[in-house]
Amino acid sequence: MRVCVTGASGKAGRVVAADLLARGYEVVATDLVAPPGLGFDVVAADLTDYGQAIDVLGGVDAVVHLANIPGPDRAPPAVTFNVNTTMNFNVFHAAAQLRLQRVVWASSETTLGLPFDVPPRYAPVDEAHYPFPTTTYSLSKVVSESIAEHVAAWSGIPFVALRFSNILGPDDYERFPSYWDDPHLRKWNLWSYVDVRDVAGACRAALEAPVEGAVSLVVAAVDSVMTRPSSDLLAEVFPGVPLTGDVGELGSLLSSARAREVIGWEPRHSWRDERA
Repeated sequence: MRVCVTGASGKAGRVVAADLLARGYEVVATDLVAPPGLGFDVVAADLTDYGQAIDVLGGVDAVVHLANIPGPDRAPPAVTFNVNTTMNFNVFHAAAQLRLQRVVWASSETTLGLPFDVPPRYAPVDEAHYPFPTTTYSLSKVVSESIAEHVAAWSGIPFVALRFSNILGPDDYERFPSYWDDPHLRKWNLWSYVDVRDVAGACRAALEAPVEGAVSLVVAAVDSVMTRPSSDLLAEVFPGVPLTGDVGELGSLLSSARAREVIGWEPRHSWRDERA
């Protein structure tokens, strides 16, 4: 399969592109910039321009679309919303026009209510907690999920939105002890994360799994960033929020159960193994 990976210079994109290449995929990597040392070539393209989106997707079988302003504090709110929704529409519509086989793209955990200034209705938070945008960034992802749903219906192309938790790698795990004394420091996403290597695995699973229509899936590690029981953290920081499922002692309060069911994805990496 020939796959275009957008945002290929980013934290997730470079790992996703390398993972696909290592497993025999032909990869067309694209981004606004191409820093040295990635280990693969990057085609420069501005996906807010529809013509460039058409050009870069021409001749591929599928796209893993990771290019977006990656968070609510990276640009002014209006810029974030306008850039993300324009870029996503262009990629989705170009994929439909070119009759690609599959669109896999990065939605966000923020669509579920982050940063939880308003407590979640229940935990572990799953797909039924959607939509709950609280920033223009999360709203851009909610709007894009709606666009994906309609383009998938028009075109018959499967669309898989991956609502990634906070994407981290081994170099980030050394910061975790700084959170342990004050649970409020990481309450904004219920103390969750996902290893960037598991992000690559989720993208690959989403490319390969039998899927119809448009689906949206939470993608998080099995555990939290904390060393205290998750139920204790929830009770202390969000008193009154019911725990509606068994998360074990240190389990994530973002549920990836549907991702396991729909695309067969299992997270394989934990910060605890890295720091053991």
